[in-house]
Amino acid sequence: GGQSAIVDGMDFSKQATWGGRFDEPPAELMLRFSESVSFDRRLAAFDIQCSQAYAAMLKHIGILNDLEHESIHQGLAAIGEEIESGQFIWQIELEDVHMNIEHALSKRTDAAAKLHTGRSRNDQVATDMRLYFKSICSTIRDCLKGVIATLTERAEVQAEIAIPGYTHFQRAQPVGIAHHWLAYVEMFARDYERFQAVWQRANICPLGSGALAGSTLPIDREFLARTLGFIDEKGNPRLTQNSMDAVADRDVFIEFASASALCSLHYSRLAEDLIVWSSVEFGFVSLPEAFTTGSSLMPQKKNPDALELIRGKASRVQGNLHTLLTLVKGLPLTYNRDLQEDKPPVFDSADQTILCLEVLKATLAGVETRPERCRAAVADPALLATDLVDLLVERGVAFRAAHHCVGALVGRAEKLGVGLDQLPQEEAIAIEPLLGDDWKTVFDVRRALEKRTQAGMPSPQNIKKQIQGWKNWLKGSSEH
Repeated sequence: GGQSAIVDGMDFSKQATWGGRFDEPPAELMLRFSESVSFDRRLAAFDIQCSQAYAAMLKHIGILNDLEHESIHQGLAAIGEEIESGQFIWQIELEDVHMNIEHALSKRTDAAAKLHTGRSRNDQVATDMRLYFKSICSTIRDCLKGVIATLTERAEVQAEIAIPGYTHFQRAQPVGIAHHWLAYVEMFARDYERFQAVWQRANICPLGSGALAGSTLPIDREFLARTLGFIDEKGNPRLTQNSMDAVADRDVFIEFASASALCSLHYSRLAEDLIVWSSVEFGFVSLPEAFTTGSSLMPQKKNPDALELIRGKASRVQGNLHTLLTLVKGLPLTYNRDLQEDKPPVFDSADQTILCLEVLKATLAGVETRPERCRAAVADPALLATDLVDLLVERGVAFRAAHHCVGALVGRAEKLGVGLDQLPQEEAIAIEPLLGDDWKTVFDVRRALEKRTQAGMPSPQNIKKQIQGWKNWLKGSSEH
């Protein structure tokens, strides 16, 4: 049975961690206003892991005996099973996940009264959240690998399809559609690196910092760090070096939200491309029915709702970053209750990032490219006007003069109502004699792509190398 918390006839068992100084409990309205268990209970597994490690450390330094340690460890494990099975009853009057679990443990063993020795909820929640960030960053990196793998596969299968590239939403120059897919692979790979960096930032143990100034007890912080996995590649413990910063710092929260916000920019832009490409006006792709919806009024509609929601959720994720920046900017050291509000935006950014990446991957897997529409669009000879400039440069014409000359050719072709490649020879030579009689050879999309062989350019050989490179990257990241 657990120890009683009755003092002068008043029962403080439900505020056991701080109730001793007070003569009356909080108002019911205050309980509803200040509770966080409705959202921080998702930290339960990390809180239990943290408390089991802390109990092991207390045994290590002689605060707990073997029986006390074992009863705490088993009690926490049993509570964890109850939570996982949905049988645990959460109580808002116990404020948060930490007090709910500690209260439940106190009913199982008297030794629970010793578990919080030298510990504060401040360093406890800081540790729980760092464990959470390490876990969620690994999950998001897996999601990103899934999207990268899908895009790489599409690039490999569609390596022969060319489309117009755009600037200012106007046709610019031809590129392989694979080059377009791989542009997003580059973005998502940077996101992968950013979440890896957040993981590293989180991999530093604040436990043992107490409320803000540690403890006079011989708390073994290195033992805690090793037990909880806060170690470097050589197995050395990684510890926060300032107890005030350890409990007040929210940089990792903001860095996580920033990485999520940047990632949202990328999946939102890809969603926009697909929305445009799937329109009747473009028709480059057809979206899978499983991720589109119809209209309640217009029976012909096939709306890209999944992609539009991805685009919309991106703004929500970006707003979470701003919430955290605003939350922390004016807080004095160390802990302030404002920081309770740091978790909802983090949890929401994590949930929406994972969901959007999963939906994006599934949508991409079902997208059907329409080669005939792509060929029709990329057949526009104006896309190769810059190649014609390059031809003149190769023949000794200064770039600015060549650019002006081709502009004149485009203008003349428009006045005659013909494509640039259909401009009569006598008209072209009258504008620039150095064009010769072979200038129309530039109007070949394959030639245009094959000549773009420098690093980062969309030649078929470059695309092939990049695809193989990303396949090797995916294999390597999976092995690690």
